[in-house]
Order: sequence, then structure tokens, then C-alpha cells
Amino acid sequence: MTPDQRLDELEEALEEYLEDYEDCAWTRERGEVTLVVPKERLLEVMTILRMRNALSFEQCIDVCGVDYSAYGRSEWVTTAAANSGFGRGAHREPLTPRPESRFAAVYHLLSLSKNWRLRVKTFLDADNPIVDSVIDIWRSADWFEREAFDLYGIMFSGHPDLRRILTDYGFIGHPFRKDFPLIGQVEMRYDPEQQRVVYQPVSIEPRTLVPRVVRDDSRYEAGSMPTAEAAGEGDV
Repeated sequence: MTPDQRLDELEEALEEYLEDYEDCAWTRERGEVTLVVPKERLLEVMTILRMRNALSFEQCIDVCGVDYSAYGRSEWVTTAAANSGFGRGAHREPLTPRPESRFAAVYHLLSLSKNWRLRVKTFLDADNPIVDSVIDIWRSADWFEREAFDLYGIMFSGHPDLRRILTDYGFIGHPFRKDFPLIGQVEMRYDPEQQRVVYQPVSIEPRTLVPRVVRDDSRYEAGSMPTAEAAGEGDV
């Protein structure tokens, strides 16, 4: 079976078992299928994807968050001179997120028996990014959901131990959100006198650096290399 035939079979199974879920939709692009599910129906759909033999998504291999508030923009775009190198600072446009779908929880599922994959996406609003945990369907989602909570502030209702996993417990904010400052809220260091880690105001300048511009090397331009005779004129 070719990859396209396998995706055809997956779409046929989705159409059969999700025919009553008119608010769900999927797209097929670049050899992958992405299913968008409203957050209110996520557990129902995920249960179908896991339990139906025609789908058989036995594994949840990843859960991640996405912040769409600055989607499609580039922080590296600048109107500064091309030869200013590292001195350029990128101009930041104000964020204009869509409140009803600023965040998304994205699940990557794998079926070993069917040999296919599926991306499931559910959108969450900016003020209360809350969605049901899928930990009762796939235990592997435990630490993935904790990571999405830590980095994006997405809360998973029903998770038995939803706490930070990458940052420390006293960390302020969620560092993967687009409005989180790159320099952070505070900086930390070890104080030898107090013999503990202490927090203090950020002392570095907030700026975004762009890659150094690669310029043509004039040494290799036509006529710039010395000839063999010229190179030997100074020999004794």
C-alpha cells in the first residue's frame, strides 16, 4: 500500500466514525492529516480514535502548545542598513491575538497496527485556555501536558499532577508565550554569602539581534588576486 492509499484509508475511517461530529474537520497537506476538534468534544473524539479498531491510535507520542498571537510575523524583518551586522535591533509590532483561538493544544497520535499518524488540534481562548486532559486515554500524555502548561499556561482539566516540569516552581509567567519578554521577568544567581539562589531584576538590555550579514569577499573577485610574477617580485 502506498502512502497516499494509506491516507485515503485513514480519511475514510475518519469520515465513517466522525460523521455525527459536524463541527470537526480535517485537512490533508504534505502527506499528513490534521484533525481540528472543538475543545468541548475533544475527549469524545479522542476516545473514538483510540478505541475503534478501524482507527486504532494506540499511542500519543506528543502533546504541545502553540501561541498564534503573532502567527506569520517575523521578528527578523528590519529596514536597517544591510552592512550594520549585529548592531541591528528588530522592530517589534504590537501583538493582536484573536481571543477566541489564541492558543492551541496539538496532539500527535500514532497507530502501530495501521501504520499511520494523525495530528489533532483544538483551539483555546486567550483568557481561559483550558481543555480536558487525555491522560485517562493515553498515560504518555502526563509529562507532555505538564510541559504545555509550564511553557504556554494551557491548563488540562482532570490532570492528576499539573505542575511545572521545566522551569522552577516559583517561575513567573510562561516563557513560550509570544508576549513573554525574551530577557525574562527576573534573573537568578547563586549568592555565596546567603548560600542559596536569589532572584533579582533583569540587568541586560532588551533587544533582538539578527544574524550577521554574509558579504562577498573581495579577495576572490576577478583581478584582485596577485599573479605569480607579482607574488615573486619581492623574493631575494
